[in-house]
Amino acid sequence: MLQTSARLLRLLSLFQAQRYWAGAGLAERLEVTARTLRRDVDRLRSLGYPVNSTSGAAGGYQLGPGATLPPLLLDDDEAVAVAVGLRTAAGGTVAGIEEASLRALSKLEQVLPSRLSRRVAALYSFIVPLANAGPTVDAGTLSAIAAACRDHEELRFRYHSRDGSPSVRAVEPHRLVHTGRRWYLAAWDTDRNNWRTFRVDRIEGGLTAGAGPTTAGRLTTGGRFTPRPPPDGDFAAYVARSVSYAPYPHSALVTVHAPVESVAERIPATVGTLEAIDQQTCLLHTGACSLDALSVHLALLGFDFEVREPPELAARIRELAERFGRATK
Repeated sequence: MLQTSARLLRLLSLFQAQRYWAGAGLAERLEVTARTLRRDVDRLRSLGYPVNSTSGAAGGYQLGPGATLPPLLLDDDEAVAVAVGLRTAAGGTVAGIEEASLRALSKLEQVLPSRLSRRVAALYSFIVPLANAGPTVDAGTLSAIAAACRDHEELRFRYHSRDGSPSVRAVEPHRLVHTGRRWYLAAWDTDRNNWRTFRVDRIEGGLTAGAGPTTAGRLTTGGRFTPRPPPDGDFAAYVARSVSYAPYPHSALVTVHAPVESVAERIPATVGTLEAIDQQTCLLHTGACSLDALSVHLALLGFDFEVREPPELAARIRELAERFGRATK
């Protein structure tokens, strides 16, 4: 009986790693006969796990969605990663999941073996989080948008721009992009017939099913749409470009005399986009609210650089260089 129980746990673990298994391959992994595998699958079904099967030479098994959550079978590193992730989520950028994260963390810590409890405790003791001063997003809004992306359903919502002015937007949502501080939605704006990036914390939440005009403060799903290829082939790159220099009145194209990997350590994706020219040089595209801010930002980068565009930035840097020179005489 103990051997059978261990085999059932092993079977659940395989289903978590790969949802569909060919019957012959699954029996081989468990080192059992096809008949024993069928009996084990029937036992899982009797315990409430919905295991679907297909017959024939190419038949197999698939764990379907159900009311009962299978036990998570984690190795040591996975258990530590989950514990740290739950603690981080309790104070992260998504509002409304703090209590659930702490409940899940409490359950996990109760079953951790002592060797892992010590590792997790050490991490907690020496990690000091800064208070999150940035915007948070509502967990329900985030889930609703993610579901619309998954199901290819149009969305209408009330959105607040950078200056706070409201508008109602109709979009085809494609991807959610997280920069570490903010969440963004990459979507095709059907009214403007072009791609747009929306900060999720500026989208008024709450979901109402069905097409039609939105009401204040509600997300509304509409009809299905056919997914479009990502702009320039990459949603993450598109969002990085949209938030790093496109919104600013002044942008710059600069050649930096340093490897792209070294520059990337000082230029996050929300500040500028990078492109390698060769092993020792890269191209930086960034933006700011003023030429002075751009000049200081580039000066503090710590690498030699050449301004390609705009010429006004090059002239402003020369003026500042002359001023600094006079200040040191």
